[in-house]
Amino acid sequence: MSRYRLSTWWHVGVLALGVSMPLLSVSGPVVANTPQSVSSAPLSSAELLRQLKSLPQLTTGLGKTGDELLNSNKPTLVKFWASWCPLCLSTLEETETWRQDPAFADLNLVTLASPGQLGEKATKPFSNWYSVVQKDYPQLPVLIDDSGRLIKGLGVQVYPSWAVLDKSGKLIQLHKGNISSQQALELANAAKDNFTTLALAPAPRANPQPSAEKAGQKKDGVYYNSKGLPINARTIYLAGGCFWGLEAYMERIDGVADAVSGYANGEKANPTYDEVIRGSGHAETVKVTYDADRISLATLLKHYFRVIDPTSLNRQGNDRGVQYRTGIYATDPADSAVIETAMKEQQAKYNKPIVVETTPLENFYEAEEYHQDYLAKNPNGYCHIDLRLADVPLPEEEGAAQSIEELLEVSRYQNTDKSQLTKQQYYITQQSGTERAYSHEYDQLFAPGLYVDVVSGEPLFLSNDKYDGRCGWPSFTQPLAAQVVTEHADNSFNMRRIEVRSRAADSHLGHVFNDGPRDRGGLRYCINGAALKFIPLADMAAAGYAPLIPLIKES
Repeated sequence: MSRYRLSTWWHVGVLALGVSMPLLSVSGPVVANTPQSVSSAPLSSAELLRQLKSLPQLTTGLGKTGDELLNSNKPTLVKFWASWCPLCLSTLEETETWRQDPAFADLNLVTLASPGQLGEKATKPFSNWYSVVQKDYPQLPVLIDDSGRLIKGLGVQVYPSWAVLDKSGKLIQLHKGNISSQQALELANAAKDNFTTLALAPAPRANPQPSAEKAGQKKDGVYYNSKGLPINARTIYLAGGCFWGLEAYMERIDGVADAVSGYANGEKANPTYDEVIRGSGHAETVKVTYDADRISLATLLKHYFRVIDPTSLNRQGNDRGVQYRTGIYATDPADSAVIETAMKEQQAKYNKPIVVETTPLENFYEAEEYHQDYLAKNPNGYCHIDLRLADVPLPEEEGAAQSIEELLEVSRYQNTDKSQLTKQQYYITQQSGTERAYSHEYDQLFAPGLYVDVVSGEPLFLSNDKYDGRCGWPSFTQPLAAQVVTEHADNSFNMRRIEVRSRAADSHLGHVFNDGPRDRGGLRYCINGAALKFIPLADMAAAGYAPLIPLIKES
């Protein structure tokens, strides 16, 4: 069959506005690609509010300055973002919906970009670029600070970042990375209640958003769930090599409220890190506080055993020494039976003896502050643990697909809720519409991951098969599997084209043409970005697509 290229007359006009940008991964917060020095002098509360109110605002119809947006009787949530950050762009629509959500009525919600700073376009090119983009986000306020005073004063060098201020302008917390709506409301509540310590669940690396029960806050030593009720908090101490990785891994387990790095069962009180590595006898250990109503100790230990070598003595990964030994240290005698059962289950899997210590906790001292949340502060830091395993369902968990064949069963995607679609998504998928060329962030997104049907969640395309078709729409050389899409003759607009629809939900996706890369089959699946939902590689397991992870290329 002959296939024809769509007209791309939009190309010249849009490119003239300079919408091209460098590409970065969307799997987590992105460090600015041209870091600048951070001011050592923090802004005062009054100065913060004054600066925000004086900033110009770009979105037409929402006021000319921050002063027209900020109510002095409300706390303020500020999203810092950049045009070169795919994760920022992919969540602008979500941020806009929060601003219109009644749950956020008692909160000032604005976004802020810093032209000319941290790799961002200069002020005029940024304003020209956003004059096109704003049509998709008419209710999203965008303050611009080309002086960089605010990001420097607050130490922002990761996008996206979020700052929450109380009514007086006092900074309650600066959070790196993306957040869910539940986390955003917790930040707002913290500002209203003047909490000085807020234990947010790790920012979502993925959709779906983390459960409301997992996200919580700590006040006066007590952990509360999202409903404001104390959780059934229990504690276990786990040693598994370098505590940076184990802490980050445990924080990602659903039901874990907190993970703290420290030193356990050594000879000296309050040891320093140098004393531990010189032989104080302590093990690098993570204090894990979990909600026993959400996760059992037995399940928590199964997650623990997935990331350690229980037969290796005083060694995990590349780290050697007594401080890197494995151990399960309990404070409740009732936990002993659970630990003993877990040890027997694990021993049955190995021919060599398991050498994990299982003794009561003798002592535990928190490690220095720079060790806490180390991998969040240093995203490229050393870690001997594959953190993605935290989101991979345990084999015995029901409902999780265990193979690609099972994952591709059409019956898994029959139940669809179209009421959750945005107007644009509904127009594209249900009314066979076409989005404007070069208007969707997925056009120039090449991060590793999976593209699924926005209606049903059915997996459709791999990032491996995505390429720059230079046509203004996301382009792929092939679908994940032939059966996940259907093709139909389309003679509309006096053109002969082949329409592509999803199998399960029958969503209109786009068209397929025969002008693709010859060395990759010659096809170009030209797909509307609004018909897709991108699942970053790091989030695929949590979203239920674990069997496809081995197919994804990292770059």
